[in-house]
Amino acid sequence: MAKLATNEREWLDLREAVGLALRRGHGDAGSGEAEDAIEYESARLQRDLTTAVSWYMEERGITKRELAQRLGVTPGRISQIMSGGENLTLRTLATVCTALDAHLRVELLPDKPADPAHGAFTRRR
Repeated sequence: MAKLATNEREWLDLREAVGLALRRGHGDAGSGEAEDAIEYESARLQRDLTTAVSWYMEERGITKRELAQRLGVTPGRISQIMSGGENLTLRTLATVCTALDAHLRVELLPDKPADPAHGAFTRRR
């Protein structure tokens, strides 16, 4: 299992190591490197989601206690959700969004920019 990073530098180091392993062709399904990449991406998604929810709440002055009341759960349950330590389901995310009168926008991005020399195109506006 991949080591979970505890600070931004560790996140960047881990991301670089995983990207290098995959670019070198060591990312076959079931390989240790592929599993590390999946663990990394899962942890990154959890961190990004909980950070986005935290910022949204902070910008609007919504406390964890208030969110707990809106959801009909304990403040401890909100802390569990926001800690990033569990695998959040889409339903849990939808429930939190509904309680916040918000929605999440998802964007799938390549790990590195497309290389125009290799036939990639740029969308014009």
